[in-house]
Amino acid sequence: MRTRLSAAIIAIGFAVTTTPVLAAHAAPAPPAETSVTPEAIDAYARQAMKASGVPGMSLVVTHGRRVVHAAGYGHDSAGRPVTARTPMRVASLSKSVTAAAVMTLVDEGRIALDRPVAAQMPEFQADDPRAARITVRQLLNQTSGLSDRTIDIGALEDAGSLREYVARLRTARLTTDPGTRWAYCNVNYNLAARLVEVVTGRPFGDYLRHRVFAPLGMDGSAVSDRDVRPADGHHSVFGLWVARSEPPGFLDGSGSGGVITNAHDMGRWLIAQAGHAPRTLSPAALHTMHTPGPATGDRRYGMGWAEEKDGTGPTRLVHSGNIFTYNAAEAIVPSTGYGVAVMVNGAGLTDASWSTLQGLLTLTDGRTPPAPGDDSQLAELALGLIVLVSVGLGVLAGFRARRWARKRAAAPRWRIVPRLVPALLPVAVFAAYPDLASLITGGRTVTWAQLTYFAAPLTIALAAAALAGLVTVTLRLWALVRFVRSNAR
Repeated sequence: MRTRLSAAIIAIGFAVTTTPVLAAHAAPAPPAETSVTPEAIDAYARQAMKASGVPGMSLVVTHGRRVVHAAGYGHDSAGRPVTARTPMRVASLSKSVTAAAVMTLVDEGRIALDRPVAAQMPEFQADDPRAARITVRQLLNQTSGLSDRTIDIGALEDAGSLREYVARLRTARLTTDPGTRWAYCNVNYNLAARLVEVVTGRPFGDYLRHRVFAPLGMDGSAVSDRDVRPADGHHSVFGLWVARSEPPGFLDGSGSGGVITNAHDMGRWLIAQAGHAPRTLSPAALHTMHTPGPATGDRRYGMGWAEEKDGTGPTRLVHSGNIFTYNAAEAIVPSTGYGVAVMVNGAGLTDASWSTLQGLLTLTDGRTPPAPGDDSQLAELALGLIVLVSVGLGVLAGFRARRWARKRAAAPRWRIVPRLVPALLPVAVFAAYPDLASLITGGRTVTWAQLTYFAAPLTIALAAAALAGLVTVTLRLWALVRFVRSNAR
């Protein structure tokens, strides 16, 4: 799975921070009384749909043991109405599900959180002796030392199974000693998913269905599109939403981003994570999942959940999920008993699922959220203007090339070159675009193909600027050569 580059050349949409400390083995606090209504939720959701322009959205709001509102809006890529039962890819929300699967086995004494992974899964080997010390807890807290900077992520993307994925980690190295620093890395959760397979002797998807989804009544959820088939998602090109299949990557069966679910099932998931489904996890296991891990620092990351403090509002446990054609976000609020999940079948320069989640959380706090904005559409409008300006400058350069050449024909060559550099800067930026994106996103592998998805408006704008610069330089040099030759005759 790929996280995303954001408006500046990046966008990696995961929530990073973590959870409040709950009393171990304590029952969940009774939900606080607030006045949010299904009508208020529905009205805000429709405003968010209109402001963001996304093709389809589904959401659920829970309170204590009940679902307050679950609904769908808009349409999928086949034109079907989105409902509370429409399958959606939820990307990195899968991490909380994978953590729950691991914790069921911790509850049973079959996995030990603080024993090395390699001792419980001998097939895990890496080209770094420190890897033998990585514990299961460190995988789930994202403090294993594994990082996109030292792992060939591209070599993992076409793995056919979790077993093959782990086998390809033999060349991996660690960035830091295990347990010393937080770094978000999908490899951690795919290793955790493979550990579930090794310990249980069952495919990860089968175990999730048997031990997590079925007990909660999540009958529309799976970790493979062979079991639950979502429609293609979308990405935006200057406000036009284009339906496309997700680019190739390790999603099928992935513990880091493979879950496919719907708003109805997410309601049951949120209720369970709030502590109202004892058949799946013990209170101690939930406490562990929701507690900041050692060495996570200001990231405050637990196990698939993170802690967020919104000004004067209550502390929330959150996570976002971003791939190239779908976005999702989830939250639970221990002090009020509310849970919220939002899923969107489109990915733009800004994350509509996250902004909608924040608005709905504000509603559940008993406050009035600000009106949903249209930041993505404004950003795409600005980039569209850059494209038009670039085309205009390229055309203008063609008309003015002869005059430019006439002024500089007698100048020394060393003075001409610096005058061409500004026009070549966009060319250099565009040529380095994937590498710059990788640098900004912490070393994550970024390909040209991926940059044609949610980042398409930015990619087109950079390409237009680069083309305008290249045309300008070419026409000026061509005019200069012709002018010099004609004067030499």
